[in-house]
Amino acid sequence: RKLPFNIIGIEHVGIAVKDLDRISEVFSDLLGLDLRSREKVADDQVITDIYHAGEDKVEFLKATSPGSPISRFLQKKGEGMHHIAFRVDNLQSALNYLSTQGIQLIDTKPRIGAEDLKVAFIHPKSTGDVLVELCEKK
Repeated sequence: RKLPFNIIGIEHVGIAVKDLDRISEVFSDLLGLDLRSREKVADDQVITDIYHAGEDKVEFLKATSPGSPISRFLQKKGEGMHHIAFRVDNLQSALNYLSTQGIQLIDTKPRIGAEDLKVAFIHPKSTGDVLVELCEKK
């Protein structure tokens, strides 16, 4: 069926952690992945470390405040996979369409996330308890 947007691929997998330095020892030093960026995303109260494995990415997320979404996730579920992010060709069209289909959105409008991408999240209640992020290059 024809949708008003296309999923282009997986942008990254997000993993919530308590200690980015410990992660670096494993993923960079031992596995040889390339740490491409460390970025503080103030709106999300998080620091992200983004590692590249070829053309694919893994994003490690560390909370910067006790009340942040990542901090709450860690308290509830512990360290581990936080979300999967898909690249789309038209983020606002995707959000509009999903909303009309009864999908619960966390973000109804795109906002700027790590790596200067436009991002929006779909609530896990609508996706089998998996937090889904949609991303589009600006």
